[in-house]
Amino acid sequence: QLQLVESGGGLVQPGGSLRLSCVAAGGTLDYYSIAWFRQAPGKEREEVSCVSSSDSSSKYSDSVKGRFTISRDNAKKTVYLQLSRMKPEDTGVYYCAATGAVWCSPYAPYDYWGQGTQVTVSS
Repeated sequence: QLQLVESGGGLVQPGGSLRLSCVAAGGTLDYYSIAWFRQAPGKEREEVSCVSSSDSSSKYSDSVKGRFTISRDNAKKTVYLQLSRMKPEDTGVYYCAATGAVWCSPYAPYDYWGQGTQVTVSS
């Protein structure tokens, strides 16, 4: 069974950068589209980015477009999320999730989830 493990979270000042990693164990990422979600305290979970399995095309929420970059390295079984020009509102727990859908879609069922990594943006 596919397992996902996130890492790379931490405390960063506004304007700073982080790189999150999502590593797969127990399987390959080749056939999965991978999304990053985040959840801030008291708020609903939000999908921030997704990279497809078909052609590695990517999508971003309006709140992170132009600041975050998603990428995948199937050989390393890893999906990355580069966070740049960070804002306090980027604070939250970031989760990666996998779907068997070949394209990123808000309707795709995400069957596998990681445990999350905390990101805090504060001065």
